[in-house]
Amino acid sequence: MYCRGIRGATTVEGNNAEAILNATRELLDALIAANDVHEEDVVSAIFSATSDLDAVFPAKAARDLGWADTALFCCQEMDVPDALPKCIRVLIHWNTPKSQREVVHVYLHGARILRPDRDQ
Repeated sequence: MYCRGIRGATTVEGNNAEAILNATRELLDALIAANDVHEEDVVSAIFSATSDLDAVFPAKAARDLGWADTALFCCQEMDVPDALPKCIRVLIHWNTPKSQREVVHVYLHGARILRPDRDQ
């Protein structure tokens, strides 16, 4: 087993709890499906949100999925000029026998421009 990082990002239509949680759940569901992730193999997850998203912690979506024993952390993304607005990013640390090449990173909606080489 190796600890691998799974990256993902998405954008949100508006700064409200429902939109943020729905977008984060959609992203987590896509990452879980693409990598066959099981909660007991997840070491931790770091969520970031741009400064224009502050209605709810994105990690709540992981808690709502049942990640009760997983270490979760939220932070604010750096406010870089011309950066993608209303963006949520996640880095999941995951124990897996897969090689780094086999890990599928997912970028949804407006976040597809961040990594066009990883377009889902």
